[in-house]
Amino acid sequence: MLKEIISRLKQGHRTIDFPSAGIKLSPRFMGLPEIKCDACGGNCAKCADICPTGAIEITAGKPVLDMGRCVFCGKCAALCPGVFKFGADYKLAASKRGDLLLTGEVVKRAETLDASMKKIFGRSLRLRVVSAGGCGACEADCNVLQTLVFDLGRFGVQFVASPRHADGILVTGTVTQNMKLALRKTYDAVPAPKIVVAAGACAISGGIYAGHPETAGIPEDIPVNLYIPGCPPHPLTILDGLLRLLGRIE
Repeated sequence: MLKEIISRLKQGHRTIDFPSAGIKLSPRFMGLPEIKCDACGGNCAKCADICPTGAIEITAGKPVLDMGRCVFCGKCAALCPGVFKFGADYKLAASKRGDLLLTGEVVKRAETLDASMKKIFGRSLRLRVVSAGGCGACEADCNVLQTLVFDLGRFGVQFVASPRHADGILVTGTVTQNMKLALRKTYDAVPAPKIVVAAGACAISGGIYAGHPETAGIPEDIPVNLYIPGCPPHPLTILDGLLRLLGRIE
């Protein structure tokens, strides 16, 4: 036992400060897309053609990038580096689907819940993760949040095993036809009022599987409170979105 204590003292404090300006991510990390519309002629549309998920559209001669469909492959930036660039900003979450459409203007961050909902969930939030046809990547990054590096529980947020014990659901994956009923039953089992979080491109738009007959998507009558883009979203992106939703970050 003494050896374990000595080893722990040598390791020191490993939980990161959050939010913190000192967070350093890998140079390979692809964060918030930056678009310079003025540098685009708007005539070739090659960026739209090369995008594997159709996340780019040319509107009025200017590119519009949908972060809800983007898988952050970087093909557009490699093709037109003067127009597209993926920065190091991990703060990507939004409260409205339309806020994920980037036009080169100011990015709209996730908004805090209204006063009544914040009063209920602001200090304690329990979420049931529903893997509705995902590849496992988004689920893995959700699991990472429970490790000592991120320590999601210190913010009063936890993932629980039963929807009966949850305040909402966090959906990952495309929501396949086979998982549509399971998602519905899980959502209905959560006591009202409740929160719904769509994490990852697949949950938001279907990702690379959009349009496939086996991809059902989140039903329109299930309201989504928070959209967290990425493929998969970085753990810090998920954490930032959740805390913004709860009013811990503005």
